[in-house]
Amino acid sequence: MAEETYGIDKDNAHPRAIEIIPDEFFWDCGNELAPFGSDEGDMALAEWRTWRQENPNSPTLDCVIWTVESVGEMKFSDYNDSLTSHEKIKSQLIDSAFDDKQYIFTLDTSVIATAFGQLVDEGKIDKDVKPAVERAIKRLKIWSELQENWSNAREYIANLNILQQALRIA
Repeated sequence: MAEETYGIDKDNAHPRAIEIIPDEFFWDCGNELAPFGSDEGDMALAEWRTWRQENPNSPTLDCVIWTVESVGEMKFSDYNDSLTSHEKIKSQLIDSAFDDKQYIFTLDTSVIATAFGQLVDEGKIDKDVKPAVERAIKRLKIWSELQENWSNAREYIANLNILQQALRIA
């Protein structure tokens, strides 16, 4: 059995992933503003790899559905564009009963890391996964804009913009 790669590793990445996203932030496992640099992104990458090993012939969308339903504690059909409205996210942030760290940041980071994990490992992101990733990126951009006094919001949004561009060509 081949030795399992842990974390993001440019040396073992698919060449197409490096070509599509040469930006150093993407490959930095210590950068909290990178897809795999946070604990949430690192965990999602590890979960993706475990899932793929156990489901080598299954579509990646099945993993994304599993991620949304387990991390987001919602039906995948409820993870739709209604969640990307500025007003919706703003109301969630002011609702003390809503855990935006879990149900926006962790969920959307996990969706992004799953899809970009596929890119790193397989050199592609399945077409049917892209709408969910686009949604996750959009939600995180809005969520970031609404964070009061977060000095890293601009850099994080710039990184998300790079991911959004990469998603279109992946």
